[in-house]
Amino acid sequence: MGRVSTTPRRVVAVLLAVTMLFAAGCSDPGQGPGVEVPPGSTEPAPSSSGPAPSASLDPAARAAALVAELTDEDLVGQVLMPYAYGDRATKVSAGSAAGNRALAGVDTPAEMIEKYRLGGLILVGFSADDPTQGNQPTTNVDNPKQVRELTTGLREAAGKLAAAPAPLLIGTDQEYGVVTRVTEGVTMLPSALAAGAAGDPDLTEAAWRVAGTELAAMGINVDFAPVADVLVTRSAVIGSRSFGADPQRAAAQVGGAVRGLQAAGVAATVKHFPGHGHSAEDSHRDLPVLSQSRKKLAAQAWPPFTAGIEAGALAVMSAHLDVRSVDPGVPATFSHKLLTEVLRGELGFQGVVITDGMNMPPARRWGPGEAAVRALKAGNDLILMPPNVSQAYDGLLAALRDGSLPRARLVEAVTRVLTMKFTLSGAPAPELSALATPEHRAAARALAAAAVTVLRGRCDQAVIPGPVTVTSSDGRAHTRAALTKALTEAGVPVVPSGGTIVHLVGYGDRAGDLRADAAVTVAMDTPYVLGQAKSPTLLATYSSSRAAMEALAEVLAGKARPQGRSPVKVSGLPATTCAG
Repeated sequence: MGRVSTTPRRVVAVLLAVTMLFAAGCSDPGQGPGVEVPPGSTEPAPSSSGPAPSASLDPAARAAALVAELTDEDLVGQVLMPYAYGDRATKVSAGSAAGNRALAGVDTPAEMIEKYRLGGLILVGFSADDPTQGNQPTTNVDNPKQVRELTTGLREAAGKLAAAPAPLLIGTDQEYGVVTRVTEGVTMLPSALAAGAAGDPDLTEAAWRVAGTELAAMGINVDFAPVADVLVTRSAVIGSRSFGADPQRAAAQVGGAVRGLQAAGVAATVKHFPGHGHSAEDSHRDLPVLSQSRKKLAAQAWPPFTAGIEAGALAVMSAHLDVRSVDPGVPATFSHKLLTEVLRGELGFQGVVITDGMNMPPARRWGPGEAAVRALKAGNDLILMPPNVSQAYDGLLAALRDGSLPRARLVEAVTRVLTMKFTLSGAPAPELSALATPEHRAAARALAAAAVTVLRGRCDQAVIPGPVTVTSSDGRAHTRAALTKALTEAGVPVVPSGGTIVHLVGYGDRAGDLRADAAVTVAMDTPYVLGQAKSPTLLATYSSSRAAMEALAEVLAGKARPQGRSPVKVSGLPATTCAG
């Protein structure tokens, strides 16, 4: 897929024109004709009232033309992006059908798209170390072939809609590290924190271009990444999902990730505005409070968001955060001050604002319909993961018709959504053979190798002469096996016991998971626990991916010099013991 770009000034001009048109009553989308679909076709025919959007027009102009053709029901559907149960579009298990009926009154994902005229769908899933699993009620991703078949079926369903000229948005949280939805058969990049340790935006951009290419091959055109939160707290929910604690260094990394994704034709979503890393609380459980001053947030939390916007990010995700210095007591998701005045007015973002999951507790203080209306009025353009699709849809439609949701605001939101869709359209998806190629693995490996950090010990000689015994905290047999294989390939003998102990710790591990007799302790997530480790050599990879274990093995074998610097402060330890 080709590189995507934004044209903010053109979008603003078109939005103003469309808003004025509807406000003046020159066209009524609630009464206007839909777009007919000829029998046996998935492409809509031109409406009798005027020409269909021309491919010669730019995305914003095409969006404006299509908006003028849509009914009230179409407009409302385009701002909804729910999840669904089932790993296929039209045929699901009895359990998945029951889940869809409770969620939306239909049996299948395809029926959900058709009934509610949806603008998009998010693919969900979780893993053992996933800090977001609290709002992942199901999983519908398994492997690339299955995902490609699912997304193809979803697009076929969307092809029957009046908004069909603009492709369906299919998104997922493919952040890499602990939040990665598709893990089988893809190139696994190291975590964001690893990229922060590497400190090279060019390596990050190259790796995330790989990510975009592979997502596009699976039929996914929106990635809810990168995380732009600056990790100023020991947040367990953000942690290694962040590029680090320095706002300027994190900003450079966010820019690289955005450029990489969008060069491959996948929309980047910079999240979680206005900065989840400034609170250690978890918005999947409660409403975190940001007590910092507005000046401090502008200096420390917002630079990575600005960098993402300047890199052309098509989307920004709003967060369920209580920013006391700006709009006390109001979650940012529902704050006009934060989303419209700050994000759009001060930071200049003109793309699509997407809510964080509306099935999370801070958003469920209102019913699905009222919450959706409030979120849209605050400045969001896409409502993500409503806990009940029919109630969200009906609530938006009722508010539109009784005037409590201004038509101009809905039209503005839909125009932005369609502009993003048309920006992403036009290029064929890569074949599945593009996944996990040697070139892709090399890009991941280069980033992982640059991230390996020595926080205690020497880096100018082989760390381990061998033989080695690899141990870990509980539940990490797969990672132990990966490091064992990599060490063996690097020429280091590995024995079941009696060798020099290399001990691995990862997500959620604490002091009790350390080994006092380990010669080397390696942190594969945030490195804070290393501050309590007694090992003479302390290393960090910030990730447990295959690429990270291969890079670690090269260092342990003395074949590579660790280059990384810890992107967060670890008590009692330097950022690195390596000079330069």
